[in-house]
This record gives sequence, C-alpha cells and structure tokens, in this order.
Amino acid sequence: MGLLREPSFDTPCRIAVEQSEAHFHAHVELEGDVAIQPGDKVRVHGAPIIVGFGESILIQRMATVQPAGPLLRAWTKLTAMGELKELYEVSFTTSRW
Repeated sequence: MGLLREPSFDTPCRIAVEQSEAHFHAHVELEGDVAIQPGDKVRVHGAPIIVGFGESILIQRMATVQPAGPLLRAWTKLTAMGELKELYEVSFTTSRW
C-alpha cells in the first residue's frame, strides 16, 4: 500500500455525452462496484469524442482507475475544504501512456 497512490486497475466504462440547448455534459460510469473517492484519477482510453449541437451519444470504453493513497486522499480533502473545487480527476487519452 502506497501513501500517495494505490495500484491502478482497468475497468470497462460507459460515457454519455450530450450537447443541446438544455444540456451540456459528459458523464463517465464505471462498471461494477468501483467507488471513486477524493484524490482518485480515472483515465478513459480511446479517441476524442465529438458530439454536434443537438446530439447525444453513449459509448463503451476502457478506463484506468488510479486510487489515491491515504496521504493524498487526506491532502485532497484538506485543500478542498471550504472551496468549490473538484476532488476527482478524469482525463481522456488516445494512448495507453
């Protein structure tokens, strides 16, 4: 067990993207019982997703989850206290590293 990062693992995920007058969002849902916590990183693999105005798309991809260790998790919570700040990091990549 590392203090900053736990071992990473791959998991399938579903990505829902919509761009319309009413909604502009991208949601990533990991398959299974994966609990994402403050400080964790999720990297979604594959080509960039392009959605035109008025369109929505649902895609299956693979993602790499890198859980934060106890020290990084505590630091993330501490630095985000009292602020509107994202506690999670999600990135999209076209390669495996």
